[in-house]
Amino acid sequence: MKTLVAYFSASGITERLAKTLAGALGADLFEIKPEVPYTKADLDWMDQKSRSSLEMKDPASRPAIDGVPENMEQYDRVFVGFPIWWYVAPTIVNTFLESCDLSGKTVIPFATSGGSGIGQTNEKLEPSCRGAKLLNGKVFKAGAFENELKAWAEGL
Repeated sequence: MKTLVAYFSASGITERLAKTLAGALGADLFEIKPEVPYTKADLDWMDQKSRSSLEMKDPASRPAIDGVPENMEQYDRVFVGFPIWWYVAPTIVNTFLESCDLSGKTVIPFATSGGSGIGQTNEKLEPSCRGAKLLNGKVFKAGAFENELKAWAEGL
């Protein structure tokens, strides 16, 4: 079974977790990058007019991404990592999922959060996972260890 760990990380926390998971599983790694990188001001959730606030207020928002993995057809499982924003995945994750042919694949969300749970993440991601089986996601602490991630992934 060939596995991809794709992730979006705004501050580096989710990136560290994704790299640890990919290492534990011997999986390929892919960073979901915005076509226009986020600035610190863009990520200011206290500012109602910040880019991230405006994107998250609009469920149809699909921020442009800078490419998708080559040879997506080779993967059976796709772990998708992201920080929790407003109790769900950032809409750029929907952009990624909708940009890939996920037919016949299993998609497994994993997230980092400053305190909230996974909320309605699966409900919001489901329509973007056309043709795939979407498993329930899990939120991890920023410092989750490789053995914890591996045990979770192997138990799916």
